Amino acid sequence: MLHYAVVFFVIAIIAGILGFGGIAGSAVGIAKILFFIFLVIAVLSFIFGRGR
Repeated sequence: MLHYAVVFFVIAIIAGILGFGGIAGSAVGIAKILFFIFLVIAVLSFIFGRGR
């Protein structure tokens, strides 16, 4: 999940450098969503994974 967030972030940077503002904004939005989903899953796995 974190890998996909980083990939979309890199795509956003490249698109921003090349001047594709709409694509860069969309890629940044997707990267933010994936990153926050990764954080939630990581925190939940740390909390519920300790009992084992």
